[in-house]
Amino acid sequence: MKVLVTGAAGFIGHHVSARLAGTQRCEVLGVDNLNEYYPVALKRARLEQLAPLDKFRFVQLDLAEPGAFEGICAHFKPDYVVHLGAQAGVRYSIENPAAFTASNLVGFAHVLEACRQHRPKHLVFASSSSVYGAGAVAPFREDAETGRPLSFYAATKQSNEAMAYSYAHLHGLAVTGLRFFTVYGPWGRPDMAPIIFAKAISEGRPIQLFNHGKSRRDFTYIDDIVDGVLKVLLYPPAEPPVPAYRVFNLGHNRPVETGLFVQMLEQLLGRKAVVELTGPQPGDMPETCADLTRIRAAVGYEPRVPLEEGLRRFVAWFQDYYRPS
Repeated sequence: MKVLVTGAAGFIGHHVSARLAGTQRCEVLGVDNLNEYYPVALKRARLEQLAPLDKFRFVQLDLAEPGAFEGICAHFKPDYVVHLGAQAGVRYSIENPAAFTASNLVGFAHVLEACRQHRPKHLVFASSSSVYGAGAVAPFREDAETGRPLSFYAATKQSNEAMAYSYAHLHGLAVTGLRFFTVYGPWGRPDMAPIIFAKAISEGRPIQLFNHGKSRRDFTYIDDIVDGVLKVLLYPPAEPPVPAYRVFNLGHNRPVETGLFVQMLEQLLGRKAVVELTGPQPGDMPETCADLTRIRAAVGYEPRVPLEEGLRRFVAWFQDYYRPS
């Protein structure tokens, strides 16, 4: 089985590639543009972990470059495509919307068109819990209204879902979108709360807790995310005449207040945090929680790693990689 993974040097893409090329024995081609949104050294370190795998190869390319991804598909002829390459960051999208337009809209359009031409059995792409937006009521269901995004990042992910549906409807592509909920674990992104908080606690710097630490997040351990991605990947949606398109939540269904999350990190790191409580942050949602009814019924997905265990594994990796004093 040949699988093409975009964003292979990213957090989720790295773990998906490792599972496919390692335990699943698939032939995996990873692509990534290695942009500088966060330190490229971390992305290269992830790729170094993948390099010893005989079934993994890597190509650096920008999905927004015309013809680049289509050329890769024409050469590799993937059976499956896992599209995880995108510009992330709710707050960053407020500062630099052009980066999100290029990567998340133009880049995704190129992925869809390449898949239309080369017809993989299934395209699975990363959406986000951010699409639920204003007025969303937890736990979030896939059939809830998503027409009021609270950030430009969320707007691009909502657009991705509409774009994918149109290609499934017009061209008969089998496409599934996955709405990820606050993924954490080893090799995580340094712009996300676990590493930001762990670094601040280790260095004795203040932590800003928005919404006075009362925001609730559905923290989902990376191994559970990978399990969900692979279960979905191998079971494409129904064939036409019904559009071969669907969307699933992929989360843990156990939201935790960020204040409690920090307390758990304090215990594992053996240091007290210096906490500054502040008001809500523009673009942030007060709570996220995934309703898993649909994905359980479709592929039997069930998250297995509780937050206590996931944070223990995360902290062990954090202390090894960052080596805080």
